[in-house]
Amino acid sequence: MAAPEGGGLGENTRLDRETAQWLRWDKNFLTLEAVKRLIAEGNKEELGKCFGARMEFGTAGLRAAMGPGISRMNDLTIIQTTQGFCRYLEKQFSDLKQKGIVISFDARAHPSSGGSSRRFARLAATTFISQGIPVYLFSDITPTPFVPFTVSRLKLCAGIMITASHNPKQDNGYKVYWDNGAQIISPHDKGISQAIEENLEPWPQAWDDCLIDSSPLLHNPSASINNDYFEDLKKYCFHRSVNRETKVKFVHTSVHGVGHNFVQSAFKAFDLVPPEAVPEQKDPDPEFPTVKYPNPEEGKGVLTLSFALADKTKARIVLANDPDADRLAVAEKQDSGEWRVFSGNELGALLGWWLFTSWKEKNQDRSALKDTYMLSSTVSSKILRAIALKEGFHFEETLTGFKWMGNRAKQLIDQGKTVLFAFEEAIGYMCCPFVLDKDGVSAAVISAELASFLATKNLSLSQQLKAIYVEYGYHITKASYFICHDQDTIKKLFENLRNYDGKNNYPKACGKFEISAIRDLTTGYDDSQPDKKAVLPTSKSSQMITFTFANGGVATMRTSGTEPKIKYYAELCAPPGNSDPEQLKKELNELVSAIEEHFFQPQKYNLQPKAD
Repeated sequence: MAAPEGGGLGENTRLDRETAQWLRWDKNFLTLEAVKRLIAEGNKEELGKCFGARMEFGTAGLRAAMGPGISRMNDLTIIQTTQGFCRYLEKQFSDLKQKGIVISFDARAHPSSGGSSRRFARLAATTFISQGIPVYLFSDITPTPFVPFTVSRLKLCAGIMITASHNPKQDNGYKVYWDNGAQIISPHDKGISQAIEENLEPWPQAWDDCLIDSSPLLHNPSASINNDYFEDLKKYCFHRSVNRETKVKFVHTSVHGVGHNFVQSAFKAFDLVPPEAVPEQKDPDPEFPTVKYPNPEEGKGVLTLSFALADKTKARIVLANDPDADRLAVAEKQDSGEWRVFSGNELGALLGWWLFTSWKEKNQDRSALKDTYMLSSTVSSKILRAIALKEGFHFEETLTGFKWMGNRAKQLIDQGKTVLFAFEEAIGYMCCPFVLDKDGVSAAVISAELASFLATKNLSLSQQLKAIYVEYGYHITKASYFICHDQDTIKKLFENLRNYDGKNNYPKACGKFEISAIRDLTTGYDDSQPDKKAVLPTSKSSQMITFTFANGGVATMRTSGTEPKIKYYAELCAPPGNSDPEQLKKELNELVSAIEEHFFQPQKYNLQPKAD
């Protein structure tokens, strides 16, 4: 085979070696034939894409398109990944063969390569069982939070969830939980990655997934975990009598994912009438036929069918889960007839206020406040900080992502503290710490109880949100992103911010907005600290800079771990009192425009803006 364009001899021999191994090891007829066809056609470009680089195993596990080759999700890469993970767990846990692991999956499938979440889960189970390790494999699709719940409940060593959450339909993913019930953090990702490289050749029984069905090591936790989860959830129902009587109607969509049955069960557990389900979207469908992107974060486009059903059934509130049901979007019909989709930060404010208010009613003793915590990620609204300051409990911020909040929550719980709530602006909420990750099922039913309770006071969610801002100070946020597929360009953009004046200094202003502090979690610099060193952990592999402005604004620019995006998050925080939200919005919009113009410089770097 000729050397790929611009590849040189080294790249050519590496590609030859990778494809030769693939032909020896792959026993999936569809992916094997696809690779043979590409070789026969001499299609170097496509072979380069399939075999260019092995998928990188990070703290979020794997996420990539399904298809042939080492850079895609398929039977062989699932086997290789699981062999590495298995060997790594054997080193870490001497009791792995006594305790075992849990595996579940969503409803994704890719017929042209024969890949599906269910098949990947079975192959992963086969790998562990072939080594004498017990596997609790769900017999059918579950929400992602059921995996961390099962790890904690059954005291297992680890958990695997096969899902690509709300990514486009061709993608899949492999998400990993540790024995503490939270997602893995470094250095586990590095250790697993290395173990994968050392265990690439499939083990003798790797492909024989039919063997597991008769194995005494295979357990199906579906019925018992389903029962335990909803029993635990009942403890977070604070107003059962209100729920029984409420006239508030809800519409729910699971956006062609796994959520429908679980949200129906959650409503029953709270004595609420189950929500009307959007019929076109309630059953799992890997094609996601009614939406462009199966991501409720994208707002009204994903919710069109929900709004139509709500208008028909006179429901005032729409609850939308993403396809693996770990996130939740909420929309409410306003008196004007318009639908308002709450941002992740707004719903975080409502749920945080509600969980604190409900906890306070049960715990009149103020001394308990000193052991009570709420968490949010550093790019999320600081509204919980404002509530904590006024009410006397603790607030902590963590790095972006629930892996950090889950691990920190577990540390606090192990110290005897109470963790009431954690959230991130990307519509992720941990309302019940029996799941140390975001959970869209519990968040949906708790939001429904909140709305039902407010209705008894003749209040809407929007009115209550305004009351929270009046009491604790307005927190106005705006977040968006630019798309950039070129890593070098992204690096240049951030290096430019670190050397803004050509003398290795960060910017002192952004347009007319003066900068009062800078924290760079890529380099570990924080000029608000006495020693100029950041308190939060730093990571050289991802870009993240936070600017604090003299006008009370905060803005963070960061790269995404799972998508080709440079994201930004901006917030203006006003002190308590009835300040003018319209004026704050105007100022925030001006600040965001300045950041886009001076710091992103989309023309210079050829960045694509977010499509509306």
